[in-house]
Amino acid sequence: MLIGLCGGLCAGKRAVATFLVDVLEFTELVLVEEQDDDGSPTPDVSPNPGVISFNNVQDLMDYITPRWTQRFVLTAIKDKKVLDELSTRPFFILIGVDAPVCVRWARCVKRREATGAPSIALEDFLRHSDKQMYDPVTGIIGIVDRATIKLVNLDNSLAALHRKLVYLNLTDSERLRPGWDAYFMQLASLAAKRSNCMKRRVGCVLVREKRVIATGYNGAPRGLKNCNEGGCARCNGGSAGGTALDACMCLHAEENALLEAGRERVGAGATLYCDTCPCLTCSIKIVQVGISEVVYYQGYSMDAQTAAILKDSGVKLRQYHPPKDGVVG
Repeated sequence: MLIGLCGGLCAGKRAVATFLVDVLEFTELVLVEEQDDDGSPTPDVSPNPGVISFNNVQDLMDYITPRWTQRFVLTAIKDKKVLDELSTRPFFILIGVDAPVCVRWARCVKRREATGAPSIALEDFLRHSDKQMYDPVTGIIGIVDRATIKLVNLDNSLAALHRKLVYLNLTDSERLRPGWDAYFMQLASLAAKRSNCMKRRVGCVLVREKRVIATGYNGAPRGLKNCNEGGCARCNGGSAGGTALDACMCLHAEENALLEAGRERVGAGATLYCDTCPCLTCSIKIVQVGISEVVYYQGYSMDAQTAAILKDSGVKLRQYHPPKDGVVG
């Protein structure tokens, strides 16, 4: 595993790297080509003991590839070409570290005091910070935007930062290669993007023996005007969720997937993945067609009724909980 770190001045990249080295037994790596002096107002912070330096990204990749099961952390990624190369590898994950500008400025002032450097005005710090992030040539905003996890390091307490890092469980193997649940749920979420229903986007995938049988998303039936074009008066009106369903023209994602597959193709041992818990009506059809397990991500207003129907029918129901990513404050 290789974790790359990026982020603003004094955001806490060094503190994250030190935690990974000291607590999770990572080895710190440094790219010499990424260490050029950029006029940063923050004094240099010594890397962790045992750091390994490389002249270029190819040398680094040649070293890591046969050792990918070990743990490495690379700090201060600044070059998009370097990130492009790293991102092609299945053992790499990028983490962005950030904090409010006043918090980062206070850290910079404190760090300069500790090293005997003169203090820095907020305006000067902002100028350096903006250049680091938004410079047309060297700015890292495009790199930070590609981070899988965006850690907001608000606190001046290392203990608080460490609790966040423990919570994230960064060494979870599913962060590198999604497990089957993650894989099929992501396919369901992708199917949901095709939905034309004005009430809610829902996607569904039918699976047997880890092979996709059918997919579905909710919307008006084939040949009719799409829901988002006015095809369903109920969805385009003010009806509350779960009401006036008898007037709804839309097929649910589960219904579309089941109709696409048919009972014969579903067969025994099939699993239905849906990014939203099936409603009561869909649950009855799920039971009838012979689905063995339902895996869902988000809850719905009929969860209790759905759970009761599936339990009585011997269909396993469970909720999928993915590793935490995105913005973590």
